[in-house]
This record gives sequence, C-alpha cells and structure tokens, in this order.
Amino acid sequence: MKMVFMEIGQVCIKTRGREAGRMVVVLSKVKAGKVLVDGSKAKRKQCNVLHLFPINEIVKVKEEESHEGVVKALKAMRK
Repeated sequence: MKMVFMEIGQVCIKTRGREAGRMVVVLSKVKAGKVLVDGSKAKRKQCNVLHLFPINEIVKVKEEESHEGVVKALKAMRK
C-alpha cells in the first residue's frame, strides 16, 4: 500500500464513487488511510486517501471547519 500524505486544507478531486470529479477540501485525518472531506457539491464524509487526487492548491481552513467556511474558501481559491 502506498503512503499518501494529506494536510488540512489540501484541495483534491474525488476519483471514485457518486461524487467522482467533484472538488473537496481535506478537513482532518480520521485514521490511517482515511480523511474527512467536504466540498461545495460534495457531502462531508470520510474518504479513502487513495480515492482522492490532490491538486497543487491549499486553502486556509480550520480543522473541522463548517460547510459554509469550506464553500467560501473554495470560492476564494477560484478567483
């Protein structure tokens, strides 16, 4: 199993599941290989790090940020 390191605020694109192709932000590390993600068009949930494609963007969010805070950070990043 390859190791993938994600930090809080890392912007990723989901590659698997019904939300594949949607942009999400890493909010916290839940356990080995799992992180909590949330996005403007994605539900807040645990996700396997192997199902995420990290992009070269990091937004400023606090750990366990509210959904509105995540959406606001993603909109600011796109400008």
